[in-house]
Amino acid sequence: MDTNRETGLVLDPKYDAAGLITAVCTDPQGTVLMVAHMNADALAATLETGEATFWSRSRGRLWKKGETSGHVLKVLEARIDCDQDAIWLKVEPHGPACHTGAPSCFYRVIEGGKLVRG
Repeated sequence: MDTNRETGLVLDPKYDAAGLITAVCTDPQGTVLMVAHMNADALAATLETGEATFWSRSRGRLWKKGETSGHVLKVLEARIDCDQDAIWLKVEPHGPACHTGAPSCFYRVIEGGKLVRG
């Protein structure tokens, strides 16, 4: 156990081999809105601006949520897990979080091996 990283008070994210950590975004009530990835620059931009910024693996660049739609995620609180390899952002969504227009990216339930809108 890396006690400094796991119990200390220094922000020291543990990025994977691609330089990314997973970021889970919830609304203030705890509903999961979306999951994305952050690199060091995305995390720094998020903490500096108070608006969720991610690393887009498909675009190969930083991506501020809402940069084209206007549906930004205003960060209310940022937390990191015990071994500092995942981020939890409590956010205030300004519009739907999902690019499909759904409030959350998790709008389908798996039932009997099929997807059902929840």
